[in-house]
Amino acid sequence: MRYPLGQHEAESITSKTGKKLSDITLDQVRKGNITADDIKISKEMLKKQGQVSKEAGNDPMALNFERAGELVDVPDEVILEMYNKLRPNRSTKRELVEMAKELLEKYGAVHCAKLVMEAAEVYEKRGILL
Repeated sequence: MRYPLGQHEAESITSKTGKKLSDITLDQVRKGNITADDIKISKEMLKKQGQVSKEAGNDPMALNFERAGELVDVPDEVILEMYNKLRPNRSTKRELVEMAKELLEKYGAVHCAKLVMEAAEVYEKRGILL
């Protein structure tokens, strides 16, 4: 992949719905041919970004892209709920464990579930759970 992606890789970049970046134009938006999901990034693109990060020696960034890829199929309202529950003093440990279980079992988001479990442990040690 060559950067900037929008200039060099527009034909290979696809959205969540499979539309190519080059097909997402203002004209197509005006005609009503582009939906909100058409401008959401695909799992595949996030995986590619993660691979680029890994090849550049940035493993933490690669893991962030991997977690982001897991969240592509998680509904927005679940992501917002997760965000709110992960704020200090907003959840019990049980609520965070249940959230991690849902991420793992319902959405297959292994790395996101692990992150939530790690947060539950850290929050407990720091005394910032309800």
